[in-house]
Amino acid sequence: MATATVAHHDETAHEHHEHHDNFITKYIFTQDHKMIGKQFLITGMFWAIIGGFLSILFRLQLGFPEMDLSFLRPLLGGWIDEAGKLDPTFYLALVTMHGTIMVFFVLTAGLSGTFSNYLIPLQIGARDMASGFMNMLSYWFFFVSGVIMFISLFIKTGPAGGGWVVYPPLSALEQAIPGSGLGMTLWLIAMTFFIASSLLGGINYITTVINLRTKGMSFSRLPLTIWAFFLTAVIGLLSFPVLFAAALLLVFDRSFGTSFYLSDIYIGGEALPNTGGSPVLYQHLFWFLGHPEVYIVLLPALGITSEVIATNSRKPIFGYKAMIISMLGITILSFIVWAHHMFVSGMNPFLGSIFMFLTLIIAVPSAVKVFNYLTTLWRGNLIFTPAMLFSIGLVSFFISGGLTGIFLGNSAIDIQLHDTYFVVAHFHLVMGSASFFGLMAGVYHWFPKMFGRMMDARLGYVHFWLTFVGVYLVFFPMHYIGIAGFPRRYYNWTNFEFTNMYTDLNMFVSVAAIITFAAQFIFIFNFFYSMYRGRKATLNPWRSNTLEWTTPLKPGHGNWPGEIPTVYRWPYDYSKPGAAEDFIPQTVPLSATPESNLPHEQEMVKLEMEIMKEESDVLVANESKH
Repeated sequence: MATATVAHHDETAHEHHEHHDNFITKYIFTQDHKMIGKQFLITGMFWAIIGGFLSILFRLQLGFPEMDLSFLRPLLGGWIDEAGKLDPTFYLALVTMHGTIMVFFVLTAGLSGTFSNYLIPLQIGARDMASGFMNMLSYWFFFVSGVIMFISLFIKTGPAGGGWVVYPPLSALEQAIPGSGLGMTLWLIAMTFFIASSLLGGINYITTVINLRTKGMSFSRLPLTIWAFFLTAVIGLLSFPVLFAAALLLVFDRSFGTSFYLSDIYIGGEALPNTGGSPVLYQHLFWFLGHPEVYIVLLPALGITSEVIATNSRKPIFGYKAMIISMLGITILSFIVWAHHMFVSGMNPFLGSIFMFLTLIIAVPSAVKVFNYLTTLWRGNLIFTPAMLFSIGLVSFFISGGLTGIFLGNSAIDIQLHDTYFVVAHFHLVMGSASFFGLMAGVYHWFPKMFGRMMDARLGYVHFWLTFVGVYLVFFPMHYIGIAGFPRRYYNWTNFEFTNMYTDLNMFVSVAAIITFAAQFIFIFNFFYSMYRGRKATLNPWRSNTLEWTTPLKPGHGNWPGEIPTVYRWPYDYSKPGAAEDFIPQTVPLSATPESNLPHEQEMVKLEMEIMKEESDVLVANESKH
């Protein structure tokens, strides 16, 4: 590990002091990155319950199409008709809102918003984010976005109903379906606020990582969590503005009579005046965010998994540099594969073959990550904490969901599988469930740092096994019905002979989904109970090496009461031959561990001693002045 001159913040500029905040400034309009991270987490948990509940409603329709749903009328009102059947347009709205909520509000804001905020300053050795005010704004833009989206659930014409991708012309014409009316307008406004939130957060994360690392924290000593959050912010900063452009043009088409996406459309036999537009333009703009969004969701989960697996294997992460290079590769490639979502849009087959080639290439850095996780686990001193189990579960989903991605990345096969349940099964495993498991691993692992108490491990194990088995029981059968041609977004499929044979399988999937959703309330109980009644945590319960465990049990605003620690080594010195303990924190100088130093580290000791002597001389000089 080469030494590097690292940008670190001036102690005098960020002199630590305890803030005497009132309730409003401490818990609501806070600028403390730790509290903002908790705000993102709890808001994300609220939206996960809403999004999950919506999926249960449409799974009831899919699994039991002849069921009398009158018992839901007190909740859904007029969307359940006199015969006890769900309104078909509301079914589309349920699917649309479930996708939007889970992808953006839970797996983007809930995952990246929570852990980027909470961990970046703590793991790089910073007092706070580069701009606490921008950080606060980032959360409140997200909150306003959520309020608008929540209101849209209750309006008379129903929420947006064009699928979570809101393709025009369906989404551009208010007269098309009820879900293209006011609900779609509110969806677009909410997403505008959400994009602003993501951009504010991303700018802050990037600036903080580049400029506020503590002394000794070179880029080659950053934990893989920070690399993941940093690259996620870069992806978001470059791709979310394109979604904003797509949404803005859609607003113009809906409200100002333009024709960016509309041309040659007839409704009820009447020709609309719009000419010259192309709905395929929207697809290009949307998927230019939409595919990087997969990695905006996945990379933070993979970063968390890297940290949890290394800590609980008591081994250095295998291939640290390869992990960084693979994440850099994913970051670059994520921007040049978007059209694999559009193989059936009539694109030139030659262009399709280029995107197919690039899509299959992105499997290489993903496979590197999987290989490195497995080799880190291999012959490790494994400690099966709930966080470790969820991390291993992520690796499992990443493999099984990633393999089906090779099918869908092939344009010839995708033409057959496009818009079937095979696609639903693929992305729910590789993106949805894998990222959700990364989120869960992060919560179980850093809960002691967040709240000073431990979550109940037994409840964590029950939560893991019910969720892990449940996810596979929900999404594995979908591959089979997808290959048979079972289409997505169909409200009722009992009219078709080729889909009717899957009645029992659909019922099975729906029952598994209900049980899996119910299992999440074990986590909800464990989370809030442990926050107040859990066993008190020790300073470093997982015997981990990273900087956040050097702060007090409940760090105040500013994180460290005295000077920020200096970093002397990388974060993965676990089970080092010759060392007295099976972990050596980043703050331990190489000169303090001569018995375990490698040859190149021994050479660095002399340089380290000179730096420490210089620091000591400066300290003495400053004291003599005073």
